[in-house]
Amino acid sequence: MRNISDIIEQYLKGILHESPEGLIEIQRNDLADHFSCVPSQINYVISTRFTLEKGYLVESKRGGGGYIRIRRIDLPQHSALHTHLHTTIGSTIDQTVAEGLIYQLEEARFLSKREANMMRAAISREALMVKLPYRDEIRARIMKAMLISLLGK
Repeated sequence: MRNISDIIEQYLKGILHESPEGLIEIQRNDLADHFSCVPSQINYVISTRFTLEKGYLVESKRGGGGYIRIRRIDLPQHSALHTHLHTTIGSTIDQTVAEGLIYQLEEARFLSKREANMMRAAISREALMVKLPYRDEIRARIMKAMLISLLGK
C-alpha cells in the first residue's frame, strides 16, 4: 500500500497534468482536510517532491486567502535539449541536482524507468568513491556521455 505522501503527490500531479496552464493553486488546509492529514504533511510533500530540480516552481502566500501555487517547468523540446543539458550540467554537478535532472527527463519520457535507474546507479556516491570536487566532475562527465548516447547529439 502506498503511503499518504505518495497519494498526495500523485493527486497533485494528476490535477497539474489536467491543467491547461500547467499550474495549480491550492489551499494547504483544504488539501489537508481532503486527505485527513495535518497541514505539515502537505508542506512535506510539496517541499520534497515538487522541487526546482524535479521540474517544479512553487510559490506560496501565507495568511487568510493564502495559497500554494505549483507550476510545471517543461524541459525544452528535443532540439534545444542538448544545449539545456550542457548548461545545466556544466563541468561539475552534485548528486542532488543530477538526480533531479534524471527525474525530469524520466517524467518527460525522454528516459525510460530502466535508463533512469541505470543513470542513478552510475552517478551515485557509492559508485563514485572519489573525494570532492573530483566526484562532481566525474559525475558531470558520466551524465553528459550517457545523455548524449541516450538522447542523440
